[in-house]
Amino acid sequence: MRSKLLASTLFLAALSPFTVAMAQTPDPAILTPERVFANPSLAGPVARGVSLSPDGELVAFLRSREDDVDVLDLWAAPTGEGEPFKLIDARALVPDAGELSEAEKARRERMRISQRGVVEYSWDEQGRYILAPLEGDIFLAEREGGAVRRLTETEADEIDAKVSPLGNFVSFVRDQDLVVLELAGGRETEVTTDGDGLITWATAEFIAQEEMDRDTGYWWSPDERRIALQRTDESAVDIIPRLDITGGGASVIEQRYPRAGRPNAVVELFVHDRESGRRTQVDLGQNRDIYLARVDWSVDGRTLYVQRQSRDQKTLDLLSVDPDTGASRVILTRTSEAWVPLNHDFRALNDGRFIWSSEETGWKHLYLYEGDGTLIRPITYGPWPVKSLNGVNQQTGEIFFTASFGYAERPEGVTGGHSACPLPGGQIAMCDVQGERPTIQRLWRASLNELRPAAAVTSDGGWWSASMNKTGTAFVGNYTDLATPPQSGLYRADGTFVRWIEENRLNENHPFFPFVSRRQTPEFGTLDSHGEMLVWQMTTPPGFDPSRQYPVVMQVYGGPSGGGVRRSWQPATSQLLTEAGYIVFRLDNRGEGDRSAAFKQALYLKMGQPEVEDQVLAAEYLRSLPYVDRDRIAAMGWSYGGFMTLHMLSEPAMGLTSAISGAPVTDWSLYDTHYTERFMSTPEANAEGYAASDVVDQLDQLTGRLLILHGMADDNVIFENTTRVIDALQSRSVPFEMMLYPGQRHGVRGNERQLQQWRTYLDFLDRTIGSRAPAARD
Repeated sequence: MRSKLLASTLFLAALSPFTVAMAQTPDPAILTPERVFANPSLAGPVARGVSLSPDGELVAFLRSREDDVDVLDLWAAPTGEGEPFKLIDARALVPDAGELSEAEKARRERMRISQRGVVEYSWDEQGRYILAPLEGDIFLAEREGGAVRRLTETEADEIDAKVSPLGNFVSFVRDQDLVVLELAGGRETEVTTDGDGLITWATAEFIAQEEMDRDTGYWWSPDERRIALQRTDESAVDIIPRLDITGGGASVIEQRYPRAGRPNAVVELFVHDRESGRRTQVDLGQNRDIYLARVDWSVDGRTLYVQRQSRDQKTLDLLSVDPDTGASRVILTRTSEAWVPLNHDFRALNDGRFIWSSEETGWKHLYLYEGDGTLIRPITYGPWPVKSLNGVNQQTGEIFFTASFGYAERPEGVTGGHSACPLPGGQIAMCDVQGERPTIQRLWRASLNELRPAAAVTSDGGWWSASMNKTGTAFVGNYTDLATPPQSGLYRADGTFVRWIEENRLNENHPFFPFVSRRQTPEFGTLDSHGEMLVWQMTTPPGFDPSRQYPVVMQVYGGPSGGGVRRSWQPATSQLLTEAGYIVFRLDNRGEGDRSAAFKQALYLKMGQPEVEDQVLAAEYLRSLPYVDRDRIAAMGWSYGGFMTLHMLSEPAMGLTSAISGAPVTDWSLYDTHYTERFMSTPEANAEGYAASDVVDQLDQLTGRLLILHGMADDNVIFENTTRVIDALQSRSVPFEMMLYPGQRHGVRGNERQLQQWRTYLDFLDRTIGSRAPAARD
């Protein structure tokens, strides 16, 4: 009883007098932090990790348990008649989940997996099995009959498990070595045996997992004869002692962490012949200081395609490798004066040709090539970027991709006035495109056989993502808009709806329904910065009165990402802020979002400068609005957003009253190689840029109060980033507030801790820009 009373008192203290009065006579429509961080999830029955079986007849997906949102079960649904059914019950198979190994904890952190239970799964290419790692062991679900078989039960964790392409084997990494298990008889074969200490086989290295979006270190050939696998030697990587502080004590982790300008792990690639046992090294060139970016097999298994990225990331080579000899040759090269971005757009075709993307015209587009790298033709074109290649139907010659653009509408009978769209080699194609629409995303289709405008597959107005089956005949479409929580449905390739997987209808049975009446619809707009269009969104509090003045919370990320301003279902935490009386504002500055090459590269060599300049522009716009209290503006952000809020609070032109900085990078020389050098080069080559981005040198210019938060076991943005700010502020006798999280890594996990985190946010904001702030009391 006492703890409940204390929790209520803390929360009431963080609210405005109006909300306190409402809480004393509870209005069930007011959303509270206690409800946001409780079960069942307010998001409703959202399907995660949805994928179609290779034949398109069954859909698998992950769903949170109603009794514990942090535990996932594996579900399936037929694409025809029949209801969804639970395929793997995590609690039934492993009732008492034990402690994960340090390697598996780190791997899940890299993959941003915070839940337990069935957190990932994979189909075999025949569609007979679903493989699911569960709490360190491996389970195999048979599609026919639904039987679940446990394949391993060992003290060591089996990680990165896969079913081989023809469904005869299961492979996994155990104790830093690759193991292959025969499904017919259960016999295990160790492909490698010397993985130990600083040598690891078949596992993506730290940099690949954290920054290159590559989570695996081995690749089966389509005929199951060969396995390409990497060997990682970390002996050259610096040891960065890291204190792992938990509620029960502290330990020192001797972490191998490659900081900007320092040595990386040495990664080599081999091809293992499963029949002969012979292992052949792939020729990746004489320079060992490179990145193994991507590995793909041709459809016939006779060619291994390898993407090799230079250390400075200005060159990306596509190698064609003979798997018998390991001999390689460069068949395509991408270059940039800034950096060449990695993607997952490479697709080998049945006839030996392949698809790959390029930003040669200033926008990322898809191109068709002969197997030797000769360009055949562009597939997409226009003043907008392809987001991702989602599927290929080789029978019809259609390719499917997601993008954020629209065609210009013309009155009936009006023709002409087409725009000129650049193609590679200085060629021009005529197009009729409205241009970028960064706040929406749709699935589109184009042709492999001829150059023609893309056609929309999905509806307009919201945000679509799609997972297509192997043949490109059907897809799982995930959709959301401002009034629609995330939904998952099955669609034919032409966009025809087949059935719901998770309709997630916002009706009286939905967990969020009691709070809908006070949900505010964001307003969207644009600002111009150096000729670039910046998109923003703003949400006002319930009962908004334009004749009054309101404090503003600027939510910011600011760094290279997919962008946060979208016409999609808004997170419940935004409603916590509007309920507390704040206008919530977000701007995607230059460098943030899947936009043109020029838009992304604006921050090259000078992170923390153009992004903050754009946020200053946003603050000036906010102060021009009559309903904004110009003296009560705060910012909040995490990770790169934490870096941004520190710079925004120390930028006089921003004039912030307060800022919340979570897990911030404060000196880019402390961060990892691939990410930092992509945007900033090395500390030696760009000393001026690194110095300008070091926030410690700017702390004398703080314009308001600071709350800084950090996980005390963070292995991504090392805790040292925050301790140097703490030390600098204390040495300057500057008061600030701090909240540390024992045992937490780069994010705060679990309902209880996230509830505490948001109570802390609300309390700080109310004392600095809210009803208890000095300006509000005067």
